[in-house]
Amino acid sequence: MVIALAVRERANCIGRKVGAIIVKDNRIIGTGYNGTPEGMQNCEDGGCIRCKKYRKKSQSYDKCICVHAEQNAMVTAARFGHSIQFSTIYTTLQPCFTCTKEFLQAKVKSVYYLEELDKPTDAHEKTEEEKDFDEQYHILINRFEKHPTKIDKNMLVDSINNIKDYLTK
Repeated sequence: MVIALAVRERANCIGRKVGAIIVKDNRIIGTGYNGTPEGMQNCEDGGCIRCKKYRKKSQSYDKCICVHAEQNAMVTAARFGHSIQFSTIYTTLQPCFTCTKEFLQAKVKSVYYLEELDKPTDAHEKTEEEKDFDEQYHILINRFEKHPTKIDKNMLVDSINNIKDYLTK
């Protein structure tokens, strides 16, 4: 996960920076961060209208031009000829509905994430639509060999402190 955090630093999305890596047979076979497609104006430079003008937390991702970190990691692995079947994904953000479906189609065996997707903060009663999509998402995640797992940030502290110690020597 520490490597996914480092990859995240390359992200150029003004909404949120996300990094992901794909590991298979103890080797990193793909890395990705979120941002606009190659050759297009960066999000932070106004390349994504959704992020610039219409961004609301966890809404309208289907209208965002930015490619998700997990998608970029899958494309990178494919570009270099690596199958991600039976691989493990480490991502700094809980995968969205679309990325989760793509992982299942590619036969990814497990997913680890650091932060959860935003949940609505107002104390409103969930609509039938929200309940239905929550149920559908849970059906998807239960199809993995190992249920997607949130990583406790405290587990990363020792690794990060070891890196800091090394860099300050």
